[in-house]
Amino acid sequence: MAELTFSQTERRSILVPALIAVVVIGTIAALAFFYLPRHTADAAVTHVAILPTHTAFKTDSKVVGHVDPSEDDLYVLATVRVDNHLHVPLFLKDITATLTSADDSVTTTSAVEERDLASLYTTFPALKPLASVPLARESAIDPRGHGEGMVLLHFPIPQSLWDQRKGATITLDFYHQGSLTIPIPKS
Repeated sequence: MAELTFSQTERRSILVPALIAVVVIGTIAALAFFYLPRHTADAAVTHVAILPTHTAFKTDSKVVGHVDPSEDDLYVLATVRVDNHLHVPLFLKDITATLTSADDSVTTTSAVEERDLASLYTTFPALKPLASVPLARESAIDPRGHGEGMVLLHFPIPQSLWDQRKGATITLDFYHQGSLTIPIPKS
């Protein structure tokens, strides 16, 4: 029968493998920091045009002192440019806007759909010369490319509230990515 020995082999130091692991992880982190985009996209509003409208609803009322009802609306046409920093395309899901008035009330609206533009141009012909190619929902922005187009917004407010606003923003929602909020300049 063989003799039992309780001697153990000398243990190696864990310091060398730990240092190698730290160097490898540090190198990967540095490469990721310098070569991966820090954000999905950049966006900016490059041009803004507005069209205030006043619509009176004619009634045949014979009541003394009756005033025909009316409505003030404001159409904001903002040209938005989106630069994609990723290696994959961005797909635009939705476009919304938020207006914060001087009294801190907030109005949110969704951009006018591309299919509704023609009827809106017929109803308000003054919009047509201000318009350009729309930035449509469901459009794709190529990898490392850019997309640009008009976003038409309808706010049920008079122009005076727009001129005195605290702020206004456009929010672009993407499929498979986060949303991007950009300010609409006051000038």
